[in-house]
Amino acid sequence: MQVSRIYYETSLEKVEKWVEENNYKGYEPFDGLSSFLRPVTMNNILAERLLQQLVRQCPVNLRPILGVRPQESTKGRGYMAWGYLKRFRATSDRQYLRKVRSCFDWLIQNKAPGYVKPSWGNHFDFTSRAGRLPKHEPIIVWTSLIGQAFLDAYQLLHEKKYLDIAIQICDWILDLPRERTSNGNCISYVAYTQSSIHNSNMLGAAMLARTAKYTGNKEMMKVSREAMQYSCSRQLADGSWYYGEALNTRWIDNFHTGYNLDSLKCYIDSTGDKTFKENLERGFRYFKNHFFESNGRPKYYHNRIYPVDIQCASQAIDTLAYFAGQDRESLWLAQKVARWTIDNMQDRKGYFYFRQLPGIKAKTPMLHWGQATMYKALAHLLEVMP
Repeated sequence: MQVSRIYYETSLEKVEKWVEENNYKGYEPFDGLSSFLRPVTMNNILAERLLQQLVRQCPVNLRPILGVRPQESTKGRGYMAWGYLKRFRATSDRQYLRKVRSCFDWLIQNKAPGYVKPSWGNHFDFTSRAGRLPKHEPIIVWTSLIGQAFLDAYQLLHEKKYLDIAIQICDWILDLPRERTSNGNCISYVAYTQSSIHNSNMLGAAMLARTAKYTGNKEMMKVSREAMQYSCSRQLADGSWYYGEALNTRWIDNFHTGYNLDSLKCYIDSTGDKTFKENLERGFRYFKNHFFESNGRPKYYHNRIYPVDIQCASQAIDTLAYFAGQDRESLWLAQKVARWTIDNMQDRKGYFYFRQLPGIKAKTPMLHWGQATMYKALAHLLEVMP
């Protein structure tokens, strides 16, 4: 069933209003260590992970009673700025331009405090099987995605200050450790140790390649190509990617695959290098064929549905919109996913729910994870719709 542009615009306006009325603050899936119960974990990694997962996985929002407050979000601001840019391009309404500048000013003021070059991280501590990631410690994922928003601003507004920020971001990326192999090099997820993950490596490579398109910087191009070689040479025969090559990171999921595809397409479009074109085509076929149900509901993993996660929905819409110019089915599928998500995951107050589980919905309103990513995705969808 086809629906009008007004359907998507109404949804977009609702979530925009919710984010702004909440002053760009909200919860995030992994913010549980901000609880007053943190000292009870006695600095034990397993105990910290249990507390974090309790808050994340519970379908009822425990945060208010555990002292976890809504916080600012660097990636939330980045995605809102990205969405505002798309709305300004579509409408020429200068209120969006004012909002873009406000978000970028905030991001520059709130870059990672331990680094001279602009980079961004979380506003909360995070603990995983790999160890601890302190709050404000930047990661290449958020930094590269925010960097892409600055490049969009430069491309649209032709203001050199935004390109200058993008160049500084790339300088930060170039300073990161790299795993050097006989078949490509992997840019690290973080600055303080080598951590090889495909989506973060490819996001960094895409940021380098797109910036080099404007600057002609040969080092950026070299590092970008080596990073793409690393991840494309390790793509599985069916077109999928593991999250990472380590034995404990060998899962295949929706939104990280979307990051990989967006990044590879950006690299090819920015460089004209067709070396990895077949990898892109194979990966995109896998994405379309394995991560969606017939009604448009996005699956989290390639081999099972639950949890149905709002990040999978938003990234799927965004990726499918990005490929709409080269794939006939892509725009149709993007609209189908958007319709299902709006009908099933958007509250009357405007925000999108975190997850759908068997028989229940986790309705906690996240900020970046759901609101900002859906805002940018819907703005992107509207941009490519006829």
